[in-house]
Amino acid sequence: MNSPLWSPSIPCGPRYRRGWVDDAVAAIEADQCRTADTHLIRLIVPALAGIDVYLKDESTHPTGSLKHRLARSLFLYALCNGHIREGTPVVEASSGSTAVSEAYFAQMIGVPFYAVMPRTTSAEKIAAITHYGGNCHLIDDGRALYAEAAALASRLGGHYMDQFTFAERATDWRGNNNIAESIFTQLQGERCPLPEWIVMGAGTGGTSATMGRYLRYRRHPTRLCVVDVEHSAFFDAFCSGDCARTCDRPSLIEGVGRPRCEPSFVPGVVDRMMKVPDAASIAAMNVLTRRLRRPVGGSTGTNFLALCRLAAEMRQDGRTGSLVTLICDSGERYRQTYYEPQWLAGRGLDPAPYEAALSAFLDTGGSLPLDIADAANPTSP
Repeated sequence: MNSPLWSPSIPCGPRYRRGWVDDAVAAIEADQCRTADTHLIRLIVPALAGIDVYLKDESTHPTGSLKHRLARSLFLYALCNGHIREGTPVVEASSGSTAVSEAYFAQMIGVPFYAVMPRTTSAEKIAAITHYGGNCHLIDDGRALYAEAAALASRLGGHYMDQFTFAERATDWRGNNNIAESIFTQLQGERCPLPEWIVMGAGTGGTSATMGRYLRYRRHPTRLCVVDVEHSAFFDAFCSGDCARTCDRPSLIEGVGRPRCEPSFVPGVVDRMMKVPDAASIAAMNVLTRRLRRPVGGSTGTNFLALCRLAAEMRQDGRTGSLVTLICDSGERYRQTYYEPQWLAGRGLDPAPYEAALSAFLDTGGSLPLDIADAANPTSP
């Protein structure tokens, strides 16, 4: 008698779950094919003649932020490693944007999604998560985010996605349509196709790890500047070489800044770091919003301020070239926070002095007298 296709002592379910995984991967890949690449916008600044400024607009993804790329990679990574199967609840620790994007992909493949977030997360982000069928699990102490997400996944019998650990390994840094490859492809026809600097915020650490590795793999001379915010551990960890550094207060700028140096942060691929005051991030957000004639978020302001600092140095040294940073998401998500004067006043944030200094620099190309913590990697060439 012929042997059965499977032994009665072995559940036949995995055979069918493999078919479901194939369908789930195909659905996510099809979504990527339907979605055109995000735009690389050149910001015209006449006062900075000879310095070309580019903004990679990640807000045009279907879920409206840079985290769409990360969520796609995390889902493919989890599916292909057997962590997510049919009906598996997916849990994430997030300040908002990653959870929005993961809720989108969870709905696409038909699995439950739970976002563990600080109670201070913007109402707009919470609404977006629920729009895609996700469940919001809000907690008061942001420092307990990781432990609560892991505990919730255990209680549900689900998978804790853990973006902060897996961001740097879920994306193929050699290419395969990652953000680094996209930027350099789009720059090919420009006057300065190899930027002097690319500026990225420190969030999970995954995007900067991808970019830094790609620059080295392709042997590009471009340097990577990672920018951090107040009440975050990345900058101190970079300066001290101690990745065990922590911070007791939560960051006010969603999407950047963490209370610990996340496992996905790879300091060895970073050439330079800056630390920007929260009020300065909001100021740069306002300035860029006016110049683009559409609102951007606070993390984009953080990026833009660091880019302007680099442009000021190039201007002072008489150097020309190009600079690139990211529009992380739209400012529409922050109408009740960063764009609300009462919210800012309640947190003691006054962006006006920074805003005046930055506007004057962009109008005249003069100096940029801003107090920004700065550090270069002593191992960089």
